[in-house]
Amino acid sequence: MGTDDAAELARLQHEAVEFTRALIRIDSVNTGVAESIGDGETRAARYVQERLAEAGIAAELVEPVAGRGSLIARIAGSDPDAGALLVHAHLDVVPVAGQEWTHPPFGAEVHDGWLYGRGAVDMKNFAGTVLAVARWFARTGTRPRRDLVLAFLADEEAGGAHGAGWLVDHRPDLLSGATEALSEVGGFSIPGAAGRRAYLAATSEKGVASVTLTARGRAGHGSRPTDDNAVVRLARAVAAVGAHRFPVVRTRALEAFLDSYGPARGVPLTAETLDADTGDLGFIADLIRPSLRNTATPTVLAAGQKTNVIPAEARARLDVRVLPGQDDTLRADVRALVGEGIDIRWGRWWPATEADPYAPLLDVLRAAIKAEDPDGIVVPYLLPASTDNKHFARLGIAGYGFVPLRVPDGFDVFGQFHAADERIPVESLAFSARTTARILRDA
Repeated sequence: MGTDDAAELARLQHEAVEFTRALIRIDSVNTGVAESIGDGETRAARYVQERLAEAGIAAELVEPVAGRGSLIARIAGSDPDAGALLVHAHLDVVPVAGQEWTHPPFGAEVHDGWLYGRGAVDMKNFAGTVLAVARWFARTGTRPRRDLVLAFLADEEAGGAHGAGWLVDHRPDLLSGATEALSEVGGFSIPGAAGRRAYLAATSEKGVASVTLTARGRAGHGSRPTDDNAVVRLARAVAAVGAHRFPVVRTRALEAFLDSYGPARGVPLTAETLDADTGDLGFIADLIRPSLRNTATPTVLAAGQKTNVIPAEARARLDVRVLPGQDDTLRADVRALVGEGIDIRWGRWWPATEADPYAPLLDVLRAAIKAEDPDGIVVPYLLPASTDNKHFARLGIAGYGFVPLRVPDGFDVFGQFHAADERIPVESLAFSARTTARILRDA
């Protein structure tokens, strides 16, 4: 770890836990509605800035909108020819309203070895861990191989326009030299075979888009049915999309997953049979299945105001997730599914990201995991959601998702995202601190 001082290592682990708890206690809920968002993101960024300053690490706070602050710091590496590594964590969290929590969502309470709170895994745990590692580097004189650009970001949960997106558009100088990025969603352990653990590494992310379907027809009185009913026409289109199962696509990330996880799980996996094989994967199946294919999910319906009035227009919105290289194919598939007489209007489209699943950075992740879990393996996969990596990809930065967490075999880390009673084992945070320190030192 670069030092034999057990007290320093203990302090690193302690600070990772305590900084995570302090950040959870800062209510930085991002509702996505400007009028209802407070200054929690800036307060969290200033907390990080103060802790970095205590260690002599300068950082710049940017605040494109009052209360929506992000913080950027740079730690110089020993190899001037190596591209910088961008390490980013978002400071905003999703709302807790309407959920039933058994522990206060912003209390950061520890019960039976578990830390509870909004952001415990998504993703104030990584923000607190990276902060602790940066301070540990400063105290121990540890110098990373590469420049590290540490970014603590606002607004990821609502798309990143005031966080990562703003940085890319207005302050790319703060990210200069970065060639790769490390952030969510991956690094957590899942069961392998014979007691071994696999640690997922997101090397690709689905693109994300929205589409509005509109059907128009003849308005009239509900007592006089018509064949030209916009609601019926739209319902048929939505049902067709909802029932459709897009084909499996053999992405580079899928090939790497099959090569790595099949042997580790002790289950033969192929792209052709993976739909059936995922039944043997337990809770991880819910993460892998949507990574195999494009998806278009109906989420919003709107039509009419009164029961006895046939409306002239009916609308539906779909959440669309697209695999790398599948943009044109997906648009054509949706057009064919909804049929004629339906207007299609595409919203903002973020393309998929695709980083090399065999890049040298993966070897660094493997070595760091092996140091803590000798039988553990790192398994590339495709994240069926998206992160701030989609913004940084516009600068040519290859994004990876890896927040190292060794957890009990039955614990579904991804299932904690946005859930009530979001929680993480305290010991997992200590593991994360040790492993992250190795990664950021050696990357």
